[in-house]
Amino acid sequence: MPQPGDSDSRSAVDILIASDRVPANARPDLLTEDDIWALLEEIKDPEVPAVSVVELGIVRTVRWDGNELSIDVTPTYSGCPATELIEELITEALRAAGFRDPRINQVLTPAWTTDWITDEGKEKLRAFGIAPPEGSSSKMSLLGEPEVIACPHCGSKDTERISEFGSTACKALYRCKECLEPFDYFKCI
Repeated sequence: MPQPGDSDSRSAVDILIASDRVPANARPDLLTEDDIWALLEEIKDPEVPAVSVVELGIVRTVRWDGNELSIDVTPTYSGCPATELIEELITEALRAAGFRDPRINQVLTPAWTTDWITDEGKEKLRAFGIAPPEGSSSKMSLLGEPEVIACPHCGSKDTERISEFGSTACKALYRCKECLEPFDYFKCI
């Protein structure tokens, strides 16, 4: 059995098992902060399973408060229906890694912005058929500045917005005038 300080080449993800209880051989004391981030990287957003909660930018910090692991999470918006489920998924993954009572803190300020989505996350959205947010979360749209959204299927910028809301409130529904495919656009917030 490994002892604290022993070298173990397995990552946090490698030692997880699918269980709803803490495994008897779980050794959370051997996990580094990088291991915990790697574990969180495996948790997919339930509404957009192409990206992890880390790539989406909603996991803010991983820290120790004394002997207690604490994770700060910012919802994409205050009414997001997936917020509780995401917190449960994070808690379940941490428990499976051996953390008996991880603390998940909902942090509302500063508010989440699409600027926090990683570049890898944006590419995964595109590959999944969702146009990632274009540019940064400016307020130019309030001034009537038109958005030019590229089709995630063919790359054409000859697109039109069909509806302000797509499959979820944080996305708009677009259609490409070139390939004629509909697609969601992850709005800049």
